[in-house]
Amino acid sequence: MAGIDPTAPEVDDAQPAGETLGSPTSLPFRLDDSYARAVPALSLAWSAAPVPAPRLLTLDEGLADELSLDPAWLRSPDGVALLSGQVPEGVTTVAQAYAGHQFGGYSPRLGDGRALLLGELVDGSGARRDLHLKGSGRTPFARGGDGKAAVGPMLREHVVSAAMHGLGIPTTRALAVVATGETVLRETPLPGAILARVAASHLRVGTFQYAAATGDPALLRSLADYAIARHHPEAAEADEPYLELFRRVTLAQAELVARWSLVGFVHGVMNTDNMTISGETIDYGPCAFLDAYDPATVYSSIDTGGRYAFGNQPAAAQWNLARLGETLILLIAEGTKDTEGADGADGADGADGADAAVEAATGVLHEFAERYDRVFVDGMAAKLGLAGLDAATTRDVVRPLVTDLLALLQTHGVDWTSFFRALAAGTAGGHFLDAMAFDAWSARRDALLPDDRAAVAARMDAVNPVYVPRNHRVEEALARATAGDLGPFERLLDAVASPYAERPGLEDLRGPAPAGAPRHITYCGT
Repeated sequence: MAGIDPTAPEVDDAQPAGETLGSPTSLPFRLDDSYARAVPALSLAWSAAPVPAPRLLTLDEGLADELSLDPAWLRSPDGVALLSGQVPEGVTTVAQAYAGHQFGGYSPRLGDGRALLLGELVDGSGARRDLHLKGSGRTPFARGGDGKAAVGPMLREHVVSAAMHGLGIPTTRALAVVATGETVLRETPLPGAILARVAASHLRVGTFQYAAATGDPALLRSLADYAIARHHPEAAEADEPYLELFRRVTLAQAELVARWSLVGFVHGVMNTDNMTISGETIDYGPCAFLDAYDPATVYSSIDTGGRYAFGNQPAAAQWNLARLGETLILLIAEGTKDTEGADGADGADGADGADAAVEAATGVLHEFAERYDRVFVDGMAAKLGLAGLDAATTRDVVRPLVTDLLALLQTHGVDWTSFFRALAAGTAGGHFLDAMAFDAWSARRDALLPDDRAAVAARMDAVNPVYVPRNHRVEEALARATAGDLGPFERLLDAVASPYAERPGLEDLRGPAPAGAPRHITYCGT
């Protein structure tokens, strides 16, 4: 079986796996390593760099409770040591291998360059979750980076992932951010930090690309079997389990990206190594939320061609999924649940089998657009107070209504988030320079509404957030936190974690940047 080639540029501040100074002597819970055991060729045992002065900046106690972790222990010196990567003897942390297409260009060897998988926890509901660090030092996958992270980008991931969770969108989540006491050199010197992230797993499209590129079908099969068992167990019972795995990942991603669209989320760096097999949002680098609605909106400083613009996200996701499908063709062609030792007599083989597998995978890929469209239109119907209409009305009346609304919002530069709350309150007309155009659209919607408008407004407020991480407010909070004042960050975090409940004293967090503000630009934070 092919393994990882550990050859890499010199790594000065990381060490092979083992206990490091300041590690806790034991843990009050078990960290499992099922992934490293199932597919050992896709992980490399490695240890976090020592941290000179770890200090807990923020801890999601609710998430800790979900994981059956004691928040008081996590706040203790041993807990903070763990959250900064220092583990007891006998716990092996690993860097995961993956490849990926980055802005369309293939990189055969990416991997966790500044991250480590501490292990897996089984939460209170019985689900297996990864506990993972970002910014914990260089690994052999570092590709010239310093392996470190700064306070601002790690807190950004914390607040935006908390917002996504509050919005009900599948996402990785931040358990904690720990200041390291180090200075990280970027454009300017910045205080260093480590993010402790929780995920259903860190399996990515890029993980499958790496496995497929080894040319080892047994490795690829082991990875696919692990993904099925962990994330899509129903696929194991299908006649063609690997095709069903591809279908379930495709549909999960279609639903995810549709839900991004409904809240105006712009991921910013939708490379194949940033697309999960679980269907969770991952890697909050140059992300942002729409202010004025415009499908061409790009915030990322590195997306100069607009590949991952807001309106391009569905197509980008489908393109990524085509790359996943390519990695699975061999397994799909086998056409059997357990192919180890099989001679192909009961499944497709040879050129005809490959052609049939490509056709089947292409058919699955075409399901993406249908699922995306259905989730988006149904979601927009709910945002407009029109949920529950029959399928024919939704198709023939609501869909054109949505299309025309999007054109109006773009033409008039209307703020995405504020518009829907104003629509529920009956004040949306004030957002348009051309009141007659809005009134004509509004009359079409009114004709579809039930008589109890108060009930309609309440249902709309339940699906249209008051608070999202407004880009200018995020930057203000991160700047203050970098300077040592966590107050604005904690206030913003509190607001976006419960985004549908309007609360007094948070009015300044509701609206977009003031007119005339500079165009918002985001950065990867690496």
